[in-house]
Amino acid sequence: MIQKKKSQLPVIAIVFFLFFVCTIFYNERRFQQIHQNENQKPNDDIAATHNKQLQSPPEILDRFSVCNSTIKYNGKLDLNTRLVQSDEQEDTNDVCDVFSGRWVFDNVSFPLYNESDCPYMSDQLACHKHGRPDLMYQNWRWQPHGCDLERWNATEMWNKLRGKRLMFVGDSLNRGQWISMLCLLESAIPADKKSITPNAPLTIFRAEEYNATIEFQWAPLIVESNSDDPVNHRLDERIIRPDSVLRHASEWDHVDILVFNSYLWWRQGPVKLLWSNERNGVCEEAESLNAMELAMKEWARWIESNVDPLKKKVFFVTMSPTHLWSREWEAGTEGNCYNEKVPMKDEGYWGSGSDLATMRMVGGILNKLKSKVSVINITQMSEYRKDGHPSIYRKFWESRTAEQLANPASYSDCIHWCLPGVPNVWNQLLFHFL
Repeated sequence: MIQKKKSQLPVIAIVFFLFFVCTIFYNERRFQQIHQNENQKPNDDIAATHNKQLQSPPEILDRFSVCNSTIKYNGKLDLNTRLVQSDEQEDTNDVCDVFSGRWVFDNVSFPLYNESDCPYMSDQLACHKHGRPDLMYQNWRWQPHGCDLERWNATEMWNKLRGKRLMFVGDSLNRGQWISMLCLLESAIPADKKSITPNAPLTIFRAEEYNATIEFQWAPLIVESNSDDPVNHRLDERIIRPDSVLRHASEWDHVDILVFNSYLWWRQGPVKLLWSNERNGVCEEAESLNAMELAMKEWARWIESNVDPLKKKVFFVTMSPTHLWSREWEAGTEGNCYNEKVPMKDEGYWGSGSDLATMRMVGGILNKLKSKVSVINITQMSEYRKDGHPSIYRKFWESRTAEQLANPASYSDCIHWCLPGVPNVWNQLLFHFL
């Protein structure tokens, strides 16, 4: 028997009905979303603009940077360094303290090079060239108590530097140590195998034979500042970005040996702080010690995050003392380092040119980094060398007045050091620890 075919009309009707209902729900949902977007769009645009402002990099500080306004620093943004105290305890019982000693006159072994033979000598440090009549300042050897420093050997130093980058980072005193290192090492390299390339804040000496470089980076305040131009940095107002070392640190990543210093530029009055998230040019004014502490902590954070002691060696050179007041080592006098010809014999001498509060602050930070940073303590040994400064025997880029010329102490440079001289010993210490 033949069955009748069932009608499909009810099924079609059900499908059509479901499609109709879904369309209504979709359109209603879509209308609600559009309506919400229209209501929220102004606020979303403001938020997006705000986020974009926060994400945009801060303006680079340079010598033309200014503060639109200044408020007093109150410490609310103080950087608390999250450093782990090293578990290592220094055992000094069987180790000679090479930083404790005395200066011994030695005109047989010293100087380690002649001033006129070094093609990289600075006119700021070439004291004999600029008329210094006595040469004894070149003949003093540092003698630690109870042991000897390893005798300088240029070839051995080059072997230690083979295939490596050595970079000095800091101010003009660190630049003096860099020049000293060049003068100590350059004569061991044939003329056609060495070159020097100035590159604004970074100057590079290259020794092809050893595939090595000895570099200097101008960074007097460690963090980014408006004084980072290596030539034009004499400014009435010092502005730093206390939470950023990125401009300088971009060069540190691939360096094998880093030698830092920072001190004297912090002793020139209050410092303006311009934080990276500040978009209105509002600066905070801080006392120099507080500003230096912020900068050192930011530097310490970079060290903690980026330095593997097995791959990178980091040294920090302590403060280089000044000798601005002769009454501190000879009561009743009113001079300075001018006309001084011999070191002090009083072991333990400490003058106002070395600030104890700064030493305590820096020492506390370095102590927490001691598994990653080695300290070269030049301060006490350099304190004895009141005779080692250029005083008037250097090139001055500004002419002297008749009144100044009549009183040489009034314009004496008692900050920097003659070469060859004290910085050579700082490099001997670096050689000792490498």
